[in-house]
Amino acid sequence: MISCLNVSVQYGQTKVVKDLSFDVKQGELFGIIGPNGSGKTTLLKAIGGSLSLENGKIVIDGNDLSSFQSKELARKLAVLPQQSETAFSYSVWDVVALGRYPYQKGWLQGLTAEDKAVITQALKQTDTFQFRKKPLQQLSGGERQRVLLARALAQEPDLLLLDEPTNHLDISHQMSLLNSLKQWSREKKLTVIAVLHDLNMASLYCDRVLLMDEGRMVSLGTPINVMEEKQLEDVYEAALQRKEHPAVPSPLITFIPEQVVAAANIKGLTIEHSSEWIKIECQNKWKTLSSAVIGAGFRWHHQFVNRHVDKNYVSENVEVEFSQFLQKRGVSSSDSLGMMTAAYLEDACFYNSEPESPSLLVVITAGASNAVDASQSFKRADWVQTIGTINIWVFIDGKLPESAYVEAIMTVTEAKTKALNDEQIIDPETGTIATGTSTDSVLIAASQTGACYDYAGTITPLGKEIAKLVYDGTREALRNNKKRRGIT
Repeated sequence: MISCLNVSVQYGQTKVVKDLSFDVKQGELFGIIGPNGSGKTTLLKAIGGSLSLENGKIVIDGNDLSSFQSKELARKLAVLPQQSETAFSYSVWDVVALGRYPYQKGWLQGLTAEDKAVITQALKQTDTFQFRKKPLQQLSGGERQRVLLARALAQEPDLLLLDEPTNHLDISHQMSLLNSLKQWSREKKLTVIAVLHDLNMASLYCDRVLLMDEGRMVSLGTPINVMEEKQLEDVYEAALQRKEHPAVPSPLITFIPEQVVAAANIKGLTIEHSSEWIKIECQNKWKTLSSAVIGAGFRWHHQFVNRHVDKNYVSENVEVEFSQFLQKRGVSSSDSLGMMTAAYLEDACFYNSEPESPSLLVVITAGASNAVDASQSFKRADWVQTIGTINIWVFIDGKLPESAYVEAIMTVTEAKTKALNDEQIIDPETGTIATGTSTDSVLIAASQTGACYDYAGTITPLGKEIAKLVYDGTREALRNNKKRRGIT
């Protein structure tokens, strides 16, 4: 579709774009990213024919860009710049109608039925049809941006050039625009080249991205390959982290602000322990990974609730009921992590690490009435959820990468399973040693301040301490449960 061959653009004595070469395929959504001053907009203007090249050439469908007449080029490509002002108070319809100029053969030719149909379609595609009779100047910045996009679409181009197209749009219209561009690129083979500041939007929607810095190409390829953490940090000169998007296979880039974070530690945790709940609170939020009823997955919390419920507890919507329970007690459900258990909270165990060890607090509640041997669970015909969980909370003073959270959960599970074995907890369905209960839950919470722990496996310093406290605490909690049930 389009090829840039050793393209250089110069302003005065300053070379802004330096010897860039790349191809863009038909139907591709191609993103250009990079910090301010990296030459993105200049490159886009050169591709659109509004800037002369110092060196190299740009080829569209096998023809040199410089060989196109203005109307011919306008039928081939359309441009949506960052800012576009109209000298007169045109109506929205008239502004979009300007996109049909490349198809008119004379100054006095009016709009044909085909022109009007194309204009109407462009207005509807950009959700601006309802504004068609309004003066453009009466619209908001985001609404104007959509009208100008409609004008570009009315040109029916093969190539659409966009310079920060989502700049003035709210989130809903950003998503709508990019969803439409993606759809048009696939269904209509529209080629889109877009300068984007939002790295995550580029990651989600672009087939390939060109990363620029100081006028040069740093990297070119799929977002997965280009958006490497170290490479982005070097180019943007900012601290950031690359994660994976939770719903689609795309990188998710998070910038990390400089801030003074008050140290959070075990001593800063306040514990409220009653027959109704165990509530732990800290002034600062801790990063958590859990299988909780409320606040599960990777989250940040400063309130933690383990709630006692009757063994016959039933609710059509557990999360809603739990949220209402918390709100009645002045606890924000959106800012809390919540678990529940039928085990008596009076039997809970609280274990602290030794002073010379990694600083930990482990809290365990245990009920074993629905114990299960995981290796034999496939023999059970029906799945019936009951209350009787072993809930294990591990609070860690320190910084953990997300991989260490997963290792910590593995360590907790292994230590818990060994405790059930040594306490001879039996799966009543199979008569074999249980490995847990059917509704066990785990929380790993780290202060993300202080010492760094890159690993939490069973033979690491942190893992050893987790395993010891979880093993001892689980055995004690199970013994307390046995006593309450009259089992010797």
